[in-house]
Amino acid sequence: MYNNGRGKKPMTTGERQEDDDDEEEGGGNERDMEAWERAYTDERSWESLQEDESGNLRPIDNQALHHAQYRRRLRSLSAASAASRIQKGLIRYLFLVIDLSRAAGEMDFRPSRMMVVAKQVEAFVREFFDQNPLSQIGLVVIKDGVAQSLTDLGGSPESHIKALMGKLGCSGEASLQNALELVHEQLDQIPSYGHREVIILYSALSTCDPGDVMETIQKCKKSKIRCSVIGLSAEIYICKYLSQETGGLYSVALDEAHLKELILDHAPPPPAIAEFAIANLIKMGFPQRAAEGVISICSCHKEAKFGGGYTCPRCKARVCELPTECRICGLTLVSSPHLARSYHHLFPVTPFEDVAPKILPNQDPPPKNCFGCQQSLLNPGGMPSRCVRCPKCKRFFCLDCDIYIHESLHNCPGCESLNLLVSQ
Repeated sequence: MYNNGRGKKPMTTGERQEDDDDEEEGGGNERDMEAWERAYTDERSWESLQEDESGNLRPIDNQALHHAQYRRRLRSLSAASAASRIQKGLIRYLFLVIDLSRAAGEMDFRPSRMMVVAKQVEAFVREFFDQNPLSQIGLVVIKDGVAQSLTDLGGSPESHIKALMGKLGCSGEASLQNALELVHEQLDQIPSYGHREVIILYSALSTCDPGDVMETIQKCKKSKIRCSVIGLSAEIYICKYLSQETGGLYSVALDEAHLKELILDHAPPPPAIAEFAIANLIKMGFPQRAAEGVISICSCHKEAKFGGGYTCPRCKARVCELPTECRICGLTLVSSPHLARSYHHLFPVTPFEDVAPKILPNQDPPPKNCFGCQQSLLNPGGMPSRCVRCPKCKRFFCLDCDIYIHESLHNCPGCESLNLLVSQ
């Protein structure tokens, strides 16, 4: 006799053998499936189908859904900026705190929370420096009840990513207070013109602190450090309280796609704190490229390097990358392209208007090609597809060019072409 322990009727040996045979004929149970089979089952790809007007099944246009979400976010940001005249901080000093405690090894995010967070942090670091060329990032991990600084504040995305990928591993408990104490010590020394921020990717449901975490939160509030938390498990009171007290954002990720959206929302500069919104004159140096074939001591790595790098215009020290702060004289070193690229947050491109094929006026001919990429805006049947139009130059663009113009180019090609014709 065999009892399955679930309150069911005991099965005989013959009945058990018949069930085993049925499982073998049906391909086995879920535990016997291959990894790709389990992934296919979990993804539920059949839910990505929808019924069209004629009753046929067709796949959901994920690109159109992504564009619609992007358009809603763009409109909300533009409306908020226009309504309240928000001033944004262009020079940000941000610490990214990553929870690598035992809870980060949970596999509710495939393959684990730690691997998903590492992937999204890599994407965020690259996007952050693309949108904030004058800013700096530092990485901190919390595990075994302590906080460890992986990288100091710097402007090299590759060095941050390399340091994080080499230190992946989950163990022990998370300590929110130790992390806040560490970043407070670093950010409290930042000049008054710098905007101090902390983003915490928190996987645990508790915090193991050596003292009163409430006092540490008040210290961060007094130092004007904006702390935002993105949770991967459930809503926690202390994380919500930290965000509310310091003026940050608190949210809990539902899945990997939602986590990516929450992290990338922190890439654009947030509104400036009132004390930092006062205009300041900042001394900056524009270093020249060092001569090739010359061996010199790098001030940032304390090593002899052959060729390349940049020379500080004040003390003639060598640095490897820009933007950075000279370790010898403390001068902020940037390049002119970095300075020019940072201004697109102050003068953003106006959101384009959605143009549906059914609302095109009869007197206007439908657009045939995208003004940006020159790709056809017509369906295979010759009918116009969905596109967007610049409200200023009235040029039509496809959905991909719309995202590229607002996220990367930050200039409307149609408006620039009209300005060029006027100047000629």
